[in-house]
This record gives sequence, structure tokens and C-alpha cells, in this order.
Amino acid sequence: MSTVLWIALAGAAGTVARYLVGLWAEQRLPANLPYPTLIVNLSGCFAIGLVMHVALTQSWPPVLRAAIVTGFLGGFTTYSSFNYETIRLLEEDLPAAFLNIAVTLFGGLALGWLGMVTGRAFASG
Repeated sequence: MSTVLWIALAGAAGTVARYLVGLWAEQRLPANLPYPTLIVNLSGCFAIGLVMHVALTQSWPPVLRAAIVTGFLGGFTTYSSFNYETIRLLEEDLPAAFLNIAVTLFGGLALGWLGMVTGRAFASG
């Protein structure tokens, strides 16, 4: 199967996973912040850090790395939704907008780093 087809299939799976996470979060978390987007973006930051470190240190086939990172995580995470939701919050609730920006930025950096550290731990032991 071609790399493009694997990316497309994994992207479809990532999109469905994002939708299901959104349903779960909307039923369980308050609506004061866009929690579904926060959850997928932060967990996606962790996942890309983990996957890329392991893939590059363990010599994963390029097609597997592309399917997971470009396909699944590309379908799962979303920056455009973050952008829209933050602009909406800037218009409606300034403190929530800045909280959303801070949590996404610093949480994403922290979880990306944690994913890389976790990847190193898996690779070494």
C-alpha cells in the first residue's frame, strides 16, 4: 500500500478519534473553555514528541512515521479550531482567552518535552 494511502487511512482514524474525544469532553467538562480542543492539542503534543523520538531512534520505517504523525496526529489535532475558539473568547471573555492561549502554549511545550523524555525512556530500557 502506498504511503499516501496509509496517511489517508490514519488521518481518518485520527479525525474519528478527535470527534470521540470531543463528545466525551463535552459531556463531562464545563463549557467555560474549549476543552475538546485543549485535550486533543495537548495530547497530540505529547504524542508527537513520543512518536518522533522513538521513530527516529529506533529507525521506524518512514511510512509508519508518516502514517502516525502526518496522518493520525494531523487528523487528531487542530490548530485552526484553537485559532477560531481563541478569537471567539477574545471577543467574549478576555481572561478565558488568555488562559486558553497560556494552557495551549505552555502545556503543549511541556507535554511535547514529556513525550520526548518518555520516548527516550522507552528507547533506552
